[in-house]
Amino acid sequence: MAPAAMLDLELADAEPPPAPTEPQLADPFQQASPTLPGSAGEHLLQCAYGTEKRARRFYDDQVLDRLNDEMKRFIGRMEMAFVATADARGECDASLRAGPPGFIEVLDDQHVCYPEYRGNGVMASLGNISENPHVGILLVDFVTDLIGLHVNGKARIVEDSDLRAIYPALPSEFDRGRTPERWVVVQVEEAYIHCRKHIPRMMPVLRERTWGTDDVKRKGGDYFGAKGMPRPWHEVSTGR
Repeated sequence: MAPAAMLDLELADAEPPPAPTEPQLADPFQQASPTLPGSAGEHLLQCAYGTEKRARRFYDDQVLDRLNDEMKRFIGRMEMAFVATADARGECDASLRAGPPGFIEVLDDQHVCYPEYRGNGVMASLGNISENPHVGILLVDFVTDLIGLHVNGKARIVEDSDLRAIYPALPSEFDRGRTPERWVVVQVEEAYIHCRKHIPRMMPVLRERTWGTDDVKRKGGDYFGAKGMPRPWHEVSTGR
């Protein structure tokens, strides 16, 4: 056998090198308070940058593991929310959810849910939740109080009929006759304020919305001019 062929055979039979292991961060506050809010990473950086006292004061003054009555009332008047999710590999997505005031339902002090309607069919947020239940929701009052609320927790996807069997008081009348296909139910693990310092004041303006339309122009069309541009998955799928 030629040397080149031998080399090819050896390479083909060789065991792949072990995958590099992720470094494990040791939480400096774990022993002192194993239930302290936040991640090991943020605790380490607090130590590195000398912000432990400020951070601990914020945890003690503002972070709850449930919703209090003021937070519930705040959620009940919000018309939109930003939802952050990540898949099992940690690749992230942020999305906007909107509806009439109170479209996010407060089920109790540790559970909220929001409706999922017919959309573009991509299921980016729901797909991430199916792999990784951790979600972060940010609600911001841009109009009146200029304040925000973070709600972090673990989510699960529940079909509309199944959730109604458990919570029959869920609303049955929806804006423009839209009906949820399913709901995202979030178990609250952290709830805390987003300060007003950099929140701009906005003024709501009436506009006509065509809910549920598939009309490309009404949905924004090809606003960013992306339609005709090449994609790497096109090359794979077409064999080019």
